[in-house]
Amino acid sequence: MVWRGRSRPFSISSAMTDLSFPDLPGGLPDKRQVAASFSRAAASYDSVAELQRDVGSQLMSRLPEDFVPGRWLDLGCGTGHFSRALNERFPAGHGVALDIAEGMLDHARPLGGATHFIAGDAERLPLQASTCDLIFSSLAVQWCADFASVLSEAHRVLKPGGIFAFASLCVGTLYELRDSWREVDGMVHVNRFREFGVYQQLCAGSGLTIATLQTRPHVLHYPDVRSLTHELKALGAHNLNPGRPGGLTGRARILGLIEAYEQFRQAEGLPATYQVVYAVLEKPV
Repeated sequence: MVWRGRSRPFSISSAMTDLSFPDLPGGLPDKRQVAASFSRAAASYDSVAELQRDVGSQLMSRLPEDFVPGRWLDLGCGTGHFSRALNERFPAGHGVALDIAEGMLDHARPLGGATHFIAGDAERLPLQASTCDLIFSSLAVQWCADFASVLSEAHRVLKPGGIFAFASLCVGTLYELRDSWREVDGMVHVNRFREFGVYQQLCAGSGLTIATLQTRPHVLHYPDVRSLTHELKALGAHNLNPGRPGGLTGRARILGLIEAYEQFRQAEGLPATYQVVYAVLEKPV
């Protein structure tokens, strides 16, 4: 959505939010839209992926220090940043990098890190049972509508004693942007995510043992709204919800958004809060 004023074009891309307002239309994004959006963003993704790198590094630090997987899966590998990190940490292991977005795989494959790069769906993994010691997934499974199937597939593919470590997003993510848009027009401009309680419930019933499951806020700061929405678009994480508004956002609504968001301004800039879910689950021996 673009407003062309007297200065350079000002792009306001819809962004991410959550499921905390059930009265809003639509559900979780269609995975075909997710794949296409992230494929288009592959070339620009790494330049603006501060959040992804920080969260993935924190997730990796939660793995047991003495854990050495022989075969690992980077689920939702994106541009392969953590496939390469996993390869560095576990040089004797063999890695599989999987993503639903072909464009991401095309970007990741020449950079190496994994033994195999394959296109696939987290809800229907193209892997045989009991073949992985570790499934690592950082900021990917929030796009999966059927998270129970993701857990079921992880349980199937893991060897006994194997670990499923994931980081995801939950309700409260980008609440500043969500609330600002609601003041303007109350429409769906942002993506939605599950409540943390749903993660707790589904993980508890997955057949996997919960070693850790917690949520932590991660706050980034931006000089202005344009910088935030530009980054979300570069990440491919702008609005993918069904029921989202189409077409251009008018100048009055953009100015309303900017004014509404200013109420959140801090000394460091405009905050953008991500509610990150960290989990380490183990398959019983």
